Amino acid sequence: MQRTNNTEVTVFILLQLWDSPDGQIVFFISFVLIYVLTLTGNLIIIIICRVEKTLCTPMYFFLSHLAALEIGYISVTIPKMLHNSVSGVNSISFVSCLTQLYFFGSLGSTECFLLAIMAYDRYLAVCKPLHYHTLMTSRLCNCLVGCCWSCGFISTMSSILFISTLHFCGPNQIQHFFCDISPLLKLSCTDVHHTETLIFLLASVILVGSCLITLLSYFRILSTVLGISSKAGRGRTISTFASHLTVVAIYYSTMIFVYVRPTTANASSFNKVLSVLYTVLTPFLNPFIYTLRNKEVQGALRKLNHWVILPVQTSPLFS
Repeated sequence: MQRTNNTEVTVFILLQLWDSPDGQIVFFISFVLIYVLTLTGNLIIIIICRVEKTLCTPMYFFLSHLAALEIGYISVTIPKMLHNSVSGVNSISFVSCLTQLYFFGSLGSTECFLLAIMAYDRYLAVCKPLHYHTLMTSRLCNCLVGCCWSCGFISTMSSILFISTLHFCGPNQIQHFFCDISPLLKLSCTDVHHTETLIFLLASVILVGSCLITLLSYFRILSTVLGISSKAGRGRTISTFASHLTVVAIYYSTMIFVYVRPTTANASSFNKVLSVLYTVLTPFLNPFIYTLRNKEVQGALRKLNHWVILPVQTSPLFS
């Protein structure tokens, strides 16, 4: 049902994750630390994957792009939230809201596609090792990554165009700490049925489709790993597999719960807390789960540390 108020809303008000002043300080410090650690961890991955020749493999090529995605993904929401917390000004313009929503949706969609590609890459490496290097060529890797980024940003554009045509007549308080789809659509005073349907279909295809490919690849890997004769090798692989699957499960389960729903009637304040898992927690954990625990990466870090320290030790200033 349309609202009769014709006053057009051009500025929205975002909420904070915390309500009490005491909790605000704790949350602010925690999120600053998480944000800095996330940027540092992902930047390290990008640097060592580009510099270290032993890491010039398809797996680390995909991981470097995942790291770049995580930097953009967390930077779309957290800096604005922290700025609002410090300044006390929680307003955001309609254009800025759509811009944040576009980049958030685009980077999220790209990450879904990339996670599916990474899982398929590991399936080929574990289950078809003799054909792996023939199948996963550098040209194919570049094409797959290009498709992930292109499809992620193109698929989100249609949703943003639909939302940009809606009218907002008040209230203007978004029940979230960033501009998300469901809380924003709830504020529209025009019919959002077609927009909801489009977003539901896109989210279903992107999230559920990439999730199925990812899980199927991991379960095929698990069945192959269980056939390994070496108990030590099987134990290490299963440990790595379990940590990867845990992060993937958290990311997809929360995203599907929030976005693969046909109406905005289900939108609630609980989503505000739940969204922290895929906007903050997974970008923070991914560098440690996927990369920094690997022996190859640890060796590259030690080598990089040696390159940085050695010139300082041999400098005339220290002689």
